[in-house]
Amino acid sequence: MNNKVVVSCLILAGLVFHVDHASGQRDSVAMYYASGINTADLKKHLFILSSDEYEGRETGTRGQKKAAQYIADYYQSLGLPAINDGSYFQQFPLKKETFEKSTLETDGRTFGFIKDFYFFHSFPLSDNFPVEDAIFCGYGIETGRYSDYKGVNVKNKTVVILSGEPQLSDGKSLITGSMEISDWSVDPSTKVDLARSKGAKSVLIIIQDYDHFIPRVRYWLENATLRLDYPEKDEKEKVLPFFFISPRVADYLLAPSGKGAVATIEEMISKRKKTVHFKVKREANIHVERTTERVTAENVLGFIEGTDPVLKDEIIVVSAHYDHIGIVNGVINNGADDDGSGTVTTLELAKVFMKARKEGHGTKRSILFLNVSGEEKGLLGSEWYAAFPVFPLDKTVCDLNIDMIGRKDEKHEADPNYVYLIGSDKLSTELHAISEKANKTYTKLELDYTFNDPADPNRFYYRSDHYNFAKHDIPVIFYFSGVHEDYHQPGDDPEKILFDKMNTIGKLIFYTAWELANRPERIRVDVKSDFPNRK
Repeated sequence: MNNKVVVSCLILAGLVFHVDHASGQRDSVAMYYASGINTADLKKHLFILSSDEYEGRETGTRGQKKAAQYIADYYQSLGLPAINDGSYFQQFPLKKETFEKSTLETDGRTFGFIKDFYFFHSFPLSDNFPVEDAIFCGYGIETGRYSDYKGVNVKNKTVVILSGEPQLSDGKSLITGSMEISDWSVDPSTKVDLARSKGAKSVLIIIQDYDHFIPRVRYWLENATLRLDYPEKDEKEKVLPFFFISPRVADYLLAPSGKGAVATIEEMISKRKKTVHFKVKREANIHVERTTERVTAENVLGFIEGTDPVLKDEIIVVSAHYDHIGIVNGVINNGADDDGSGTVTTLELAKVFMKARKEGHGTKRSILFLNVSGEEKGLLGSEWYAAFPVFPLDKTVCDLNIDMIGRKDEKHEADPNYVYLIGSDKLSTELHAISEKANKTYTKLELDYTFNDPADPNRFYYRSDHYNFAKHDIPVIFYFSGVHEDYHQPGDDPEKILFDKMNTIGKLIFYTAWELANRPERIRVDVKSDFPNRK
């Protein structure tokens, strides 16, 4: 039986099964198109994109641009239109900065970059940043039950704050009232934005476990750094200068104030159950030496318009980052799992959804396949898309983000048929229920929510591109199979990928997207987020 006959037969079956899908019955039309996700095609794409020819796909490099062109060419071959002013690309500007030397000098002492302090260059940089007229403001938090700013004027001052949040002797957070930590402990920009709203001119954040933490960020600090090159007025509005300092630096800066070392101040806040304020009497200067180069990078957009005259204005986003870390110490890091696996899965999903569209079974809502770059440099491509969306964010239903689904971790060594889901219940109970039902009905993977726990120290919810949608109250699911020994190492090669596993996860994403794109009502945002700066 040829494809035309199969499709004709399925049209009648689809009318019945699609109506009953909500009750758990299988949708024959959806199953037909899901079966088109092809392991051989996943393998073909991944062996190309994660070959040495693409030089590790580092953002802003020749390899990244070559990968972008490969993705765009494939979308064109499928018949997806170029929807961004006649292009498949959303180009964004970057500043590439290399820091030969930076120092923090205070009262005759010199502290070194990385060893004693660091910064991520996400603000306009000058050669010298004076730290003067500074005030210590506890943890830099303001909530209904706790405030570090009550009765304090920080306008035009440098604010010195602790990382994390205040905790009692039993380990409970003063912010949440439980053992669970809040978002204030996760994203430093939360505290920086609050300080900016109070009129502060800069922020110093004390990292209490600095020496243990610094290995996690050393790679990004020692190599050339990329940051978004926002238009000047937008960039100045976006964030103010902020620096991370070690307790060694903090203790020296704070010593003349007579309040004791950092550990003593933390203990004081914990016992008093309220903040501590005082003027920082010692001044400092942060000196920056760097070279700057302007480069560009691209997001790649594949779009399939919905068929419903009204619902087609609503967008389901399926995202994955196609960049990796490039060449390190002369060795190419090909990033087959991170995130070649997610990238080629979006290509297969675009293929089968476009096939459905051409054969008269297009989804009611539109689907945007968003392949972003700059993820490894700080979620830059998705941040740019959220700042300058091609489709309105208020019309964006959800983001299904795919990042590292091609391997298995130590926990699941015996059975690779699992996927970690992160974020599905953070904003929408309906999204979570749809995801669960799709898996129960079709794919029967083990859905592992370990990393969805707010108390999980890895904080993966904040570490991939879905986060730039979640910050705008757009429901998300992050599909992930965990880290392994080749994470950010040269050994992340396509020969080690579990392609059948990828195929099954791809089908789960297909069925979830299919339901989201065809159901009569848009999923509701019905979970209140505790993200402090959420509008």
